[in-house]
Amino acid sequence: MLARQPWQSLRPLIPGDEQEVESRLAALREYARQLLEWNRGVSNLISRHDEPRLVERHLLESLLPARLIASSGAKRLVDFGSGAGLPAVPLALCGIGEHWTLVESRRNKTLFLKKIQQDNKLRDFVVMTGRLEVLVEDGAPALACDAFTSRATAAIGPTLAMAARIVEPGGSAFLWKGSSYEQEMDAARSEWEQAWRLERVTTLADGPNVVATFVRK
Repeated sequence: MLARQPWQSLRPLIPGDEQEVESRLAALREYARQLLEWNRGVSNLISRHDEPRLVERHLLESLLPARLIASSGAKRLVDFGSGAGLPAVPLALCGIGEHWTLVESRRNKTLFLKKIQQDNKLRDFVVMTGRLEVLVEDGAPALACDAFTSRATAAIGPTLAMAARIVEPGGSAFLWKGSSYEQEMDAARSEWEQAWRLERVTTLADGPNVVATFVRK
């Protein structure tokens, strides 16, 4: 199944020289293989309907903003609701950011993330089991960051409220959202605009999904 997927579409998104691109593409292939293996035998990580389009639906969408995140200068990133590791694992495997903290409340999924970390010898890569709002309340030091990522998790208002507590001023939040993003922003605009400024909205591929970039005031 993986061999038939559009791996070549990822090449322009992977930073580095030719040798680095080949190495990172191989790491992405191995991550995808393990993801499908766990999805079928251990834990439900992604929809079964998404398996035949894993590259297009998940890896490509995770990597499309890679250069945007790199250009922000972000070095310490927190990924909220990491699930199967999307987008954090593909971004980390491609050298985006220097330190990642992945937060996921479901233990079966954090076990998968820790195996990916171990197998890929990912350094400066922390997996935390728990709800982000609880961990923030407890003041977990690993959560201090200059960028925050979240893909298809909570609504924009509560997500940015949590992110505002851990992202330093001048830092960024990159939120992968569906077609309802404008309604979500409008619904809580008076709240999130106290701490954030909307910088840009980037359409992913042909849409309707986007990445909304916010800058911490």
